[in-house]
Amino acid sequence: MAASVHSEDGDLGFQIAPMVDVVFVLLLFFMAVVGVKELMLPAIISSPGAGAPTVIRIDITEAGVISANDTVCGDETNHAVPELRSWLKTAMSVGAADPVVIHPAPGTRQERIIDVLNACAAENVKGVSFN
Repeated sequence: MAASVHSEDGDLGFQIAPMVDVVFVLLLFFMAVVGVKELMLPAIISSPGAGAPTVIRIDITEAGVISANDTVCGDETNHAVPELRSWLKTAMSVGAADPVVIHPAPGTRQERIIDVLNACAAENVKGVSFN
């Protein structure tokens, strides 16, 4: 005979053990998320007494032309982007904690975005984000 879902005593009622497990997992998740944000904040915030960090904006057009803070730093033909690398080296020597925001146009090719990310990595740029 097949086993019954209900016992002879009736309904088992609300089980607390699975609920405690779920709450524990949620607690661990939120603790991990808060820990990550606390680790990332000091890299973006400048030291006390200094001014607010200057945001370095790198624009990429659909054609592949790169400009950093309105200074043209590369055309669509060169994948090494030496102009951008030298510009970033100069900018990072002035303010090493300045965040970099990459702003590609909607139709920009992905390989051009990778070229910019490679240039940022070559110059040890920290705090890169997209807008």
